[in-house]
Amino acid sequence: MLGPVLLAAARSAGVRRLVSSTPVTRPVVDRYIAGERLDDAVAAVRALTGRGLEVTLDHLGEDITDPAEALRNRDAYLALCEALAALGLGERAEMSVKLSAFGQALPGGHDLALANITPVAEAAAEAGTTVTLDMEDHTTTDSTLAILRELRRRFPRTGAVLQSYLFRTEDDCRALAGEGSRVRLVKGAYKEPASVAHQRRREVDRAFVRCLGILMTGQGYPMIGSHDPRMVAIGQEMARRAGRKPGEYEFQMLYGIREAEQARLAAEGHRMRVYVPYGTDWYGYFMRRLAERPANVAFFLRSLATRG
Repeated sequence: MLGPVLLAAARSAGVRRLVSSTPVTRPVVDRYIAGERLDDAVAAVRALTGRGLEVTLDHLGEDITDPAEALRNRDAYLALCEALAALGLGERAEMSVKLSAFGQALPGGHDLALANITPVAEAAAEAGTTVTLDMEDHTTTDSTLAILRELRRRFPRTGAVLQSYLFRTEDDCRALAGEGSRVRLVKGAYKEPASVAHQRRREVDRAFVRCLGILMTGQGYPMIGSHDPRMVAIGQEMARRAGRKPGEYEFQMLYGIREAEQARLAAEGHRMRVYVPYGTDWYGYFMRRLAERPANVAFFLRSLATRG
């Protein structure tokens, strides 16, 4: 029951002020966020790649209200591109982008987001890496996929994220299962109405398996974004049946979650990519992680109860 409440709180300005100003929030935040500065993100990249893992970096920021914020987020990614170029890791270290951080929700937001993301895609290509467009709530899906199509004309390795809880996603998987298409499949972490999304966990899981089957038997590059042991095992079996070799698909998990499993998959020869968020605007991301993991809610509430 707490999940929907926390997802709603993720977009509450009042709750944002309360949580962000509470010192005891920090220990929980540090489990999921690599740090607030670019240097922190680079240190995390070095540590993770040194252990045989791969990374995708997310400079946190979403639902902005000012075009100037979109420019600041663009510039933060351009700085990240420079840092990744210096590391010389190629696509072992790529970037994930939320288009709402680039102005997608503002007036004229589609064109604004495209204008802001294009130089980042250019800089990523020059750095030998690429960008994946994160998916947000269902109202942004059409715009995000349209921007993906536009970017892929020049940057065919640009990736997309699809969320299995949306009814439309099986069709989107079919459309994106072509050669060269990189798709991260996740279950979904936003509060969506019953008119557009499955509401029961079992239905979401079944949809995930159906969508993954479409991607695995297609000609693209599936990226399995799940911490669920069942989905990981199903992904391995589907890859085997589809005749996919290591390097023709990958697993992705969030920074700070199931680290032993991440290490195990990498040791077995699977490509294992860690989603590494960093930056000061961590609130929305943090609340969605609490919604996904009830044990962390209990820890956080105990911390609040003993404040001071």
